[in-house]
Amino acid sequence: MAPRDFFQLVIRSLLSHRLRGGLTALGIGIGIAAVVLLTSLGSGVEKFMVSEFSQFGTTIIAINPGRTHTSGGPAGIFGSTRPLTLQDAEALERVPNVTGVVPFVMGNAEIEAGSRGRRSAVHGVGADFHTVFSMNIQIGQGLPKGDAGGARPVAVLGSKLRNELFPDGPVLGQRVRVASEAYRVVGVMEPKGQMLGFDFDDGIYIPTARALSLFDQEGLMEIDLFYREGASAKEVADAAERILVARHGQADFTITSQEDMLEVLGRIMEVLTAGVAALGGISLFVGAVGILTIMTIAVRERQGEVGLLRALGAGTQQVLLLFLAEAVVLSALGGLAGLVVGIGGAWLIHWVFPIVPVHTPWAYVIAAEVVSVLIGLACGVLPAFRAAALDPVVALRAE
Repeated sequence: MAPRDFFQLVIRSLLSHRLRGGLTALGIGIGIAAVVLLTSLGSGVEKFMVSEFSQFGTTIIAINPGRTHTSGGPAGIFGSTRPLTLQDAEALERVPNVTGVVPFVMGNAEIEAGSRGRRSAVHGVGADFHTVFSMNIQIGQGLPKGDAGGARPVAVLGSKLRNELFPDGPVLGQRVRVASEAYRVVGVMEPKGQMLGFDFDDGIYIPTARALSLFDQEGLMEIDLFYREGASAKEVADAAERILVARHGQADFTITSQEDMLEVLGRIMEVLTAGVAALGGISLFVGAVGILTIMTIAVRERQGEVGLLRALGAGTQQVLLLFLAEAVVLSALGGLAGLVVGIGGAWLIHWVFPIVPVHTPWAYVIAAEVVSVLIGLACGVLPAFRAAALDPVVALRAE
Protein backbone atom coordinates (compact mmCIF):
# COMPACT_ATOMS: atom_id res chain seq x y z
CA MET A 1 0.00 0.00 0.00
CA ALA A 2 1.39 3.38 -1.01
CA PRO A 3 1.99 5.87 1.84
CA ARG A 4 -0.45 8.32 0.26
CA ASP A 5 -3.21 5.70 0.13
CA PHE A 6 -2.38 4.68 3.69
CA PHE A 7 -2.84 8.21 5.09
CA GLN A 8 -5.97 8.80 3.02
CA LEU A 9 -7.45 5.62 4.43
CA VAL A 10 -6.64 6.74 7.98
CA ILE A 11 -8.20 10.18 7.47
CA ARG A 12 -11.34 8.81 5.76
CA SER A 13 -11.80 6.30 8.54
CA LEU A 14 -11.66 9.06 11.17
CA LEU A 15 -13.97 11.37 9.19
CA SER A 16 -16.53 8.62 8.75
CA HIS A 17 -16.94 8.45 12.52
CA ARG A 18 -16.65 12.13 13.46
CA LEU A 19 -18.75 12.04 16.61
CA ARG A 20 -17.06 8.97 18.00
CA GLY A 21 -13.62 10.26 17.12
CA GLY A 22 -14.39 13.68 18.58
CA LEU A 23 -15.53 12.24 21.88
CA THR A 24 -12.43 10.05 22.02
CA ALA A 25 -10.14 13.02 21.38
CA LEU A 26 -12.12 15.05 23.93
CA GLY A 27 -11.05 12.73 26.74
CA ILE A 28 -7.38 13.26 25.96
CA GLY A 29 -7.95 16.97 25.37
CA ILE A 30 -9.50 17.47 28.81
CA GLY A 31 -6.57 15.73 30.46
CA ILE A 32 -3.97 17.77 28.56
CA ALA A 33 -5.89 21.00 29.17
CA ALA A 34 -6.02 20.25 32.91
CA VAL A 35 -2.29 19.55 33.04
CA VAL A 36 -1.33 22.68 31.09
CA LEU A 37 -3.75 24.96 32.94
CA LEU A 38 -2.75 23.82 36.41
CA THR A 39 0.94 23.77 35.50
CA SER A 40 0.72 27.32 34.13
CA LEU A 41 -0.86 28.54 37.34
CA GLY A 42 1.63 26.62 39.50
CA SER A 43 4.62 27.84 37.50
CA GLY A 44 3.29 31.40 37.63
CA VAL A 45 2.99 31.22 41.42
CA GLU A 46 6.51 29.78 41.68
CA LYS A 47 8.04 32.56 39.56
CA PHE A 48 6.10 35.17 41.51
CA MET A 49 7.34 33.82 44.84
CA VAL A 50 10.94 33.57 43.64
CA SER A 51 10.86 37.13 42.28
CA GLU A 52 9.34 38.38 45.54
CA PHE A 53 12.01 36.71 47.66
CA SER A 54 14.92 37.65 45.40
CA GLN A 55 14.00 41.25 44.57
CA PHE A 56 16.28 42.36 47.40
CA GLY A 57 19.12 40.11 46.25
CA THR A 58 20.06 36.49 46.79
CA THR A 59 23.21 37.01 48.90
CA ILE A 60 21.43 37.74 52.18
CA ILE A 61 21.55 35.81 55.43
CA ALA A 62 18.96 36.47 58.15
CA ILE A 63 19.64 35.88 61.84
CA ASN A 64 16.67 35.76 64.22
CA PRO A 65 16.55 35.35 68.00
CA GLY A 66 15.47 31.97 69.32
CA ARG A 67 16.05 28.47 68.01
CA THR A 68 13.68 26.81 65.53
CA HIS A 69 14.52 23.30 66.76
CA THR A 70 15.20 21.75 70.13
CA SER A 71 18.21 19.79 71.30
CA GLY A 72 18.92 17.47 74.21
CA GLY A 73 20.83 18.24 77.37
CA PRO A 74 20.07 20.11 80.58
CA ALA A 75 18.98 23.71 80.39
CA GLY A 76 20.90 24.96 83.41
CA ILE A 77 22.40 28.41 83.31
CA PHE A 78 22.52 28.36 79.51
CA GLY A 79 18.84 27.54 79.09
CA SER A 80 17.63 31.12 78.55
CA THR A 81 17.66 32.90 75.20
CA ARG A 82 19.59 36.16 74.96
CA PRO A 83 18.24 38.83 72.65
CA LEU A 84 20.17 39.95 69.61
CA THR A 85 21.74 43.33 70.26
CA LEU A 86 23.35 46.17 68.35
CA GLN A 87 26.68 44.99 69.73
CA ASP A 88 26.03 41.59 68.12
CA ALA A 89 25.44 43.33 64.81
CA GLU A 90 28.71 45.27 65.16
CA ALA A 91 30.58 42.04 65.94
CA LEU A 92 29.16 40.39 62.81
CA GLU A 93 30.80 43.05 60.65
CA ARG A 94 34.03 41.09 61.18
CA VAL A 95 32.67 38.03 59.33
CA PRO A 96 34.77 37.40 56.18
CA ASN A 97 33.11 38.37 52.87
CA VAL A 98 30.32 40.29 54.64
CA THR A 99 29.86 43.71 53.04
CA GLY A 100 26.85 44.95 54.99
CA VAL A 101 25.10 44.32 58.32
CA VAL A 102 21.57 45.56 59.05
CA PRO A 103 20.13 45.37 62.59
CA PHE A 104 16.36 45.48 62.19
CA VAL A 105 13.40 46.24 64.42
CA MET A 106 9.89 47.25 63.41
CA GLY A 107 6.79 48.75 64.94
CA ASN A 108 3.87 51.07 64.32
CA ALA A 109 3.45 54.65 65.46
CA GLU A 110 1.75 57.97 64.72
CA ILE A 111 3.69 59.95 62.13
CA GLU A 112 3.01 63.70 62.03
CA ALA A 113 4.26 66.59 59.88
CA GLY A 114 2.58 69.92 60.53
CA SER A 115 -1.18 69.42 60.39
CA ARG A 116 -0.91 66.11 58.56
CA GLY A 117 -0.42 62.75 60.18
CA ARG A 118 -1.45 59.12 60.48
CA ARG A 119 -0.22 55.81 61.84
CA SER A 120 2.35 54.03 59.73
CA ALA A 121 5.09 51.42 59.89
CA VAL A 122 8.33 52.46 61.58
CA HIS A 123 11.45 50.56 60.53
CA GLY A 124 14.53 50.70 62.69
CA VAL A 125 17.42 49.89 60.37
CA GLY A 126 21.17 50.30 60.05
CA ALA A 127 23.01 52.57 57.66
CA ASP A 128 23.64 49.65 55.26
CA PHE A 129 19.94 48.95 54.83
CA HIS A 130 19.47 50.83 51.56
CA THR A 131 22.52 49.21 49.97
CA VAL A 132 21.83 45.68 51.21
CA PHE A 133 18.18 45.62 50.14
CA SER A 134 18.58 47.67 46.95
CA MET A 135 16.36 50.42 48.36
CA ASN A 136 17.57 53.33 46.25
CA ILE A 137 17.40 56.87 47.57
CA GLN A 138 15.36 59.17 45.31
CA ILE A 139 16.38 62.46 46.90
CA GLY A 140 18.71 63.26 49.77
CA GLN A 141 20.72 60.51 51.42
CA GLY A 142 20.31 57.38 53.46
CA LEU A 143 20.76 57.00 57.19
CA PRO A 144 24.29 58.03 58.23
CA LYS A 145 26.86 55.68 59.66
CA GLY A 146 27.93 56.29 63.22
CA ASP A 147 27.85 55.02 66.76
CA ALA A 148 24.96 52.58 67.01
CA GLY A 149 24.22 53.59 70.58
CA GLY A 150 24.16 57.32 69.90
CA ALA A 151 22.26 57.56 66.63
CA ARG A 152 21.06 60.99 65.56
CA PRO A 153 17.29 61.65 65.19
CA VAL A 154 17.15 61.53 61.40
CA ALA A 155 14.72 59.69 59.13
CA VAL A 156 14.19 58.53 55.56
CA LEU A 157 10.63 58.48 54.24
CA GLY A 158 9.02 55.94 51.97
CA SER A 159 7.72 57.47 48.74
CA LYS A 160 4.04 56.97 49.59
CA LEU A 161 4.36 58.43 53.09
CA ARG A 162 6.32 61.37 51.71
CA ASN A 163 3.53 62.16 49.22
CA GLU A 164 0.99 62.16 52.02
CA LEU A 165 2.96 64.22 54.54
CA PHE A 166 4.61 66.63 52.09
CA PRO A 167 2.45 66.58 48.94
CA ASP A 168 3.56 69.94 47.55
CA GLY A 169 6.48 71.49 49.42
CA PRO A 170 10.10 70.49 50.00
CA VAL A 171 10.83 67.58 52.27
CA LEU A 172 14.59 67.52 52.98
CA GLY A 173 15.38 69.11 56.33
CA GLN A 174 11.75 69.11 57.41
CA ARG A 175 10.73 67.87 60.84
CA VAL A 176 8.43 64.91 61.45
CA ARG A 177 7.25 63.53 64.75
CA VAL A 178 7.33 59.79 65.34
CA ALA A 179 5.18 59.17 68.40
CA SER A 180 6.59 61.81 70.79
CA GLU A 181 10.02 62.25 69.18
CA ALA A 182 11.10 64.72 66.50
CA TYR A 183 13.17 63.61 63.49
CA ARG A 184 14.77 65.52 60.64
CA VAL A 185 14.10 64.12 57.15
CA VAL A 186 17.37 63.47 55.29
CA GLY A 187 16.08 61.42 52.35
CA VAL A 188 13.21 59.86 50.43
CA MET A 189 13.30 56.38 48.92
CA GLU A 190 12.44 55.48 45.37
CA PRO A 191 9.16 53.54 45.00
CA LYS A 192 9.83 49.87 45.75
CA GLY A 193 6.38 48.36 45.74
CA GLN A 194 5.11 45.45 47.79
CA MET A 195 6.46 42.08 48.84
CA LEU A 196 3.87 39.46 49.79
CA GLY A 197 1.40 42.23 50.61
CA PHE A 198 3.86 44.34 52.63
CA ASP A 199 4.24 47.90 51.32
CA PHE A 200 7.81 49.19 51.69
CA ASP A 201 6.84 52.62 50.37
CA ASP A 202 4.37 53.26 53.18
CA GLY A 203 6.69 53.75 56.15
CA ILE A 204 9.50 55.68 57.78
CA TYR A 205 13.08 54.47 58.35
CA ILE A 206 14.98 55.58 61.45
CA PRO A 207 18.20 54.37 63.13
CA THR A 208 17.84 51.05 64.94
CA ALA A 209 18.91 52.43 68.33
CA ARG A 210 16.18 55.05 68.12
CA ALA A 211 13.56 52.44 67.23
CA LEU A 212 14.60 50.22 70.16
CA SER A 213 14.15 53.16 72.53
CA LEU A 214 10.90 54.24 70.86
CA PHE A 215 9.29 50.80 71.21
CA ASP A 216 11.00 50.03 74.54
CA GLN A 217 12.54 46.81 73.24
CA GLU A 218 15.70 45.13 74.49
CA GLY A 219 16.55 43.10 71.44
CA LEU A 220 16.45 43.15 67.67
CA MET A 221 13.91 41.34 65.57
CA GLU A 222 16.53 40.36 63.01
CA ILE A 223 20.08 40.94 61.81
CA ASP A 224 20.63 40.72 58.06
CA LEU A 225 24.04 40.03 56.55
CA PHE A 226 24.89 40.84 52.96
CA TYR A 227 27.87 38.92 51.58
CA ARG A 228 29.94 39.14 48.42
CA GLU A 229 28.65 37.58 45.20
CA GLY A 230 30.31 34.20 44.71
CA ALA A 231 31.11 33.66 48.39
CA SER A 232 29.83 30.51 50.09
CA ALA A 233 26.64 31.14 52.03
CA LYS A 234 27.45 28.20 54.32
CA GLU A 235 30.91 29.54 55.17
CA VAL A 236 29.50 32.98 55.95
CA ALA A 237 26.70 31.46 58.07
CA ASP A 238 29.18 29.22 59.96
CA ALA A 239 31.46 32.18 60.70
CA ALA A 240 28.52 34.24 61.95
CA GLU A 241 27.39 31.36 64.13
CA ARG A 242 30.83 31.03 65.73
CA ILE A 243 30.89 34.73 66.62
CA LEU A 244 27.41 34.71 68.13
CA VAL A 245 27.97 31.48 70.05
CA ALA A 246 31.11 33.00 71.53
CA ARG A 247 29.12 36.06 72.60
CA HIS A 248 25.95 34.26 73.82
CA GLY A 249 27.48 31.07 75.17
CA GLN A 250 25.04 28.99 73.15
CA ALA A 251 23.29 28.81 69.77
CA ASP A 252 20.12 30.62 70.88
CA PHE A 253 19.42 32.05 67.44
CA THR A 254 18.43 30.86 63.97
CA ILE A 255 20.41 31.53 60.79
CA THR A 256 18.62 31.31 57.45
CA SER A 257 20.17 32.14 54.10
CA GLN A 258 18.29 33.32 51.04
CA GLU A 259 19.47 30.11 49.35
CA ASP A 260 17.81 28.06 52.11
CA MET A 261 14.52 29.93 51.68
CA LEU A 262 14.57 29.50 47.90
CA GLU A 263 15.41 25.81 48.34
CA VAL A 264 12.46 25.32 50.68
CA LEU A 265 10.25 27.21 48.25
CA GLY A 266 11.49 24.97 45.44
CA ARG A 267 10.60 21.84 47.41
CA ILE A 268 7.14 23.19 48.15
CA MET A 269 6.56 23.95 44.48
CA GLU A 270 7.80 20.47 43.52
CA VAL A 271 5.14 18.95 45.79
CA LEU A 272 2.50 21.22 44.26
CA THR A 273 3.67 20.29 40.76
CA ALA A 274 3.44 16.60 41.64
CA GLY A 275 -0.11 17.18 42.88
CA VAL A 276 -0.97 19.01 39.67
CA ALA A 277 0.48 16.17 37.61
CA ALA A 278 -1.57 13.66 39.59
CA LEU A 279 -4.79 15.57 38.96
CA GLY A 280 -4.03 15.86 35.27
CA GLY A 281 -2.97 12.22 35.19
CA ILE A 282 -6.45 11.15 36.30
CA SER A 283 -7.98 12.94 33.34
CA LEU A 284 -5.39 11.47 31.00
CA PHE A 285 -6.12 7.99 32.34
CA VAL A 286 -9.81 8.48 31.61
CA GLY A 287 -8.93 9.61 28.09
CA ALA A 288 -6.66 6.61 27.61
CA VAL A 289 -9.46 4.24 28.63
CA GLY A 290 -11.71 6.01 26.13
CA ILE A 291 -9.25 5.47 23.26
CA LEU A 292 -8.80 1.82 24.18
CA THR A 293 -12.56 1.29 24.31
CA ILE A 294 -13.33 3.10 21.06
CA MET A 295 -10.55 1.38 19.15
CA THR A 296 -11.69 -2.03 20.43
CA ILE A 297 -15.24 -1.30 19.26
CA ALA A 298 -13.89 -0.05 15.94
CA VAL A 299 -12.08 -3.34 15.33
CA ARG A 300 -15.28 -5.30 15.90
CA GLU A 301 -17.31 -3.05 13.64
CA ARG A 302 -14.77 -3.05 10.83
CA GLN A 303 -14.01 -6.75 10.51
CA GLY A 304 -15.37 -6.71 6.98
CA GLU A 305 -13.10 -3.81 6.07
CA VAL A 306 -10.10 -5.66 7.52
CA GLY A 307 -11.05 -8.79 5.56
CA LEU A 308 -11.36 -6.76 2.33
CA LEU A 309 -7.96 -5.13 2.88
CA ARG A 310 -6.38 -8.50 3.46
CA ALA A 311 -8.09 -9.89 0.35
CA LEU A 312 -6.67 -7.02 -1.70
CA GLY A 313 -3.17 -7.85 -0.56
CA ALA A 314 -2.66 -5.82 2.60
CA GLY A 315 -0.37 -7.59 5.03
CA THR A 316 -0.83 -7.95 8.79
CA GLN A 317 1.78 -5.25 9.39
CA GLN A 318 -0.14 -2.73 7.27
CA VAL A 319 -3.40 -3.49 9.10
CA LEU A 320 -1.55 -3.13 12.41
CA LEU A 321 -0.08 0.24 11.40
CA LEU A 322 -3.45 1.42 10.10
CA PHE A 323 -5.20 1.05 13.45
CA LEU A 324 -2.18 2.35 15.37
CA ALA A 325 -2.12 5.45 13.16
CA GLU A 326 -5.79 6.11 13.83
CA ALA A 327 -5.25 5.92 17.58
CA VAL A 328 -2.18 8.19 17.43
CA VAL A 329 -3.90 10.78 15.24
CA LEU A 330 -6.93 10.86 17.53
CA SER A 331 -4.80 11.38 20.66
CA ALA A 332 -2.52 13.92 18.93
CA LEU A 333 -5.50 16.00 17.80
CA GLY A 334 -7.01 15.77 21.27
CA GLY A 335 -3.67 16.83 22.74
CA LEU A 336 -3.42 19.86 20.46
CA ALA A 337 -6.95 20.91 21.33
CA GLY A 338 -6.12 20.48 25.02
CA LEU A 339 -3.01 22.64 24.65
CA VAL A 340 -5.01 25.44 23.05
CA VAL A 341 -7.68 25.29 25.75
CA GLY A 342 -5.15 24.99 28.58
CA ILE A 343 -2.89 27.85 27.45
CA GLY A 344 -5.82 30.04 26.45
CA GLY A 345 -7.62 29.32 29.71
CA ALA A 346 -4.57 30.19 31.79
CA TRP A 347 -4.06 33.55 30.11
CA LEU A 348 -7.80 34.24 30.18
CA ILE A 349 -7.73 33.80 33.96
CA HIS A 350 -4.77 36.20 34.14
CA TRP A 351 -6.60 38.71 31.96
CA VAL A 352 -9.75 38.57 34.08
CA PHE A 353 -7.82 38.44 37.37
CA PRO A 354 -4.48 40.22 36.79
CA ILE A 355 -3.42 39.48 40.36
CA VAL A 356 -3.16 35.76 39.49
CA PRO A 357 0.37 35.06 38.14
CA VAL A 358 0.52 32.83 35.07
CA HIS A 359 3.50 31.33 33.27
CA THR A 360 3.28 28.50 30.74
CA PRO A 361 6.51 26.47 30.64
CA TRP A 362 6.97 25.33 27.05
CA ALA A 363 8.84 22.24 28.18
CA TYR A 364 5.60 21.05 29.81
CA VAL A 365 3.64 21.93 26.67
CA ILE A 366 5.90 19.81 24.47
CA ALA A 367 5.95 17.02 27.04
CA ALA A 368 2.14 17.06 27.27
CA GLU A 369 1.76 16.66 23.51
CA VAL A 370 4.34 13.87 23.44
CA VAL A 371 2.50 12.13 26.28
CA SER A 372 -0.79 12.38 24.42
CA VAL A 373 0.79 10.73 21.36
CA LEU A 374 2.34 7.99 23.52
CA ILE A 375 -1.03 7.35 25.17
CA GLY A 376 -2.65 6.92 21.76
CA LEU A 377 0.15 4.58 20.71
CA ALA A 378 -0.05 2.51 23.89
CA CYS A 379 -3.86 2.28 23.90
CA GLY A 380 -4.01 1.44 20.21
CA VAL A 381 -1.57 -1.47 20.37
CA LEU A 382 -3.97 -4.12 21.66
CA PRO A 383 -6.86 -3.31 19.28
CA ALA A 384 -4.39 -3.04 16.38
CA PHE A 385 -2.94 -6.48 17.11
CA ARG A 386 -6.45 -7.92 17.29
CA ALA A 387 -7.28 -6.42 13.91
CA ALA A 388 -4.04 -7.71 12.37
CA ALA A 389 -4.66 -11.18 13.79
CA LEU A 390 -8.13 -11.54 12.17
CA ASP A 391 -8.49 -14.35 9.68
CA PRO A 392 -9.32 -12.78 6.26
CA VAL A 393 -11.99 -15.37 5.43
CA VAL A 394 -13.71 -15.06 8.83
CA ALA A 395 -13.52 -11.27 8.58
CA LEU A 396 -15.12 -11.22 5.10
CA ARG A 397 -17.83 -13.59 6.26
CA ALA A 398 -18.62 -11.15 9.11
CA GLU A 399 -19.44 -8.55 6.46
